[in-house]
Amino acid sequence: MFEQAVLAIEDEKTFAVVLKAEDAAFAPTQVEKFLRSVQKHKLRVRQFEKVLAAGLLGKEAAEKYAALGACDQGQVREQYFRRVEKVAPAIRAKFLKLYAYY
Repeated sequence: MFEQAVLAIEDEKTFAVVLKAEDAAFAPTQVEKFLRSVQKHKLRVRQFEKVLAAGLLGKEAAEKYAALGACDQGQVREQYFRRVEKVAPAIRAKFLKLYAYY
């Protein structure tokens, strides 16, 4: 069975700030608001760097993400994509164009 390797976080404090911003965006009460803002900016939800650059996860999150090392940035992206996929199916259906691959 496949087990993902556990990688140590280099800058835990900065890493936590970015993850907290993701937590806030994907909170059950906020996820629709976040997806509407992605839609308003004419982005796809899986365009992580563009979502981040547009400030949709907060201005501080973009700055902190840029300060992270490559390994930590990769882990932040992975967490983001996991959260994108865990959005409730009813909400995903409502924002189908944001999730489409075309």
